Amino acid sequence: MPGLTFERASELLHTTTTEPHLFEHALGVSAAMGAMARHFGADEAYWKAVGYLHDYDYQQFPEEHLHHTEAPLREAGVDEESIRAILSHGWGLCSEVEPQTNLEKSLFTVDELTGLIAANARMRPGGLSDLEPSSVKKKFKDKKFAAKIDRSVIQKGCDLLGLDLTQVIALCIEGMREEMAALGLGPKA
Repeated sequence: MPGLTFERASELLHTTTTEPHLFEHALGVSAAMGAMARHFGADEAYWKAVGYLHDYDYQQFPEEHLHHTEAPLREAGVDEESIRAILSHGWGLCSEVEPQTNLEKSLFTVDELTGLIAANARMRPGGLSDLEPSSVKKKFKDKKFAAKIDRSVIQKGCDLLGLDLTQVIALCIEGMREEMAALGLGPKA
């Protein structure tokens, strides 16, 4: 059983990251990973920890993302399964580590998808509280909405998981709702 905990992931992320939006992204990915773990009957706490730590080197090395992750995490005592999962989320973009396990495939998929969901929720009076997968799917098709989000990565991840896009969106919304207040995505007063 891998030993990475959310507390340890948080400690490590705080050594490299200071930007509030990066912590929000980490929390959103973590929450979505918790829902994915429940779907696959896996260790929810562990998957959430990996999700939280996935952008360990991003703030310091945005142009070399994941190139400054493996050695420092290994030196910090992070297990090989967690390191591999973190490296795999950049497959084809900034890493050659292909996602193999459901954990790795889920992280690869939800990293971009949580950004699309958050952008959609920010535009709605109810935020995440009443966001439906159909609304996100509509925005998924609108390439001008949240244009920097790579839809092909999301679709590729869904295909790797053998899950329908709508199902993965629903799981991510479910997970992110649990943290909607901390994410600033609750209903607007």
